Amino acid sequence: MGNFGATEIILILLVVVLLFGGRKIPELMKGIGQGMKEFKKASRFDEEAEKTAAESKEEVKK
Repeated sequence: MGNFGATEIILILLVVVLLFGGRKIPELMKGIGQGMKEFKKASRFDEEAEKTAAESKEEVKK
């Protein structure tokens, strides 16, 4: 379970096309792409904030 073959992927894509229609799929993919970009941007910002906080703690200890 969990391994998708070519048949399963084609079936899933067919269901998506039937549910959303051919014209809505590019809009859907664009929205997903923008969401992923925002998530990556936010995670990078969090990493930078943690790094700056750690550096400031080290400076306080000195």
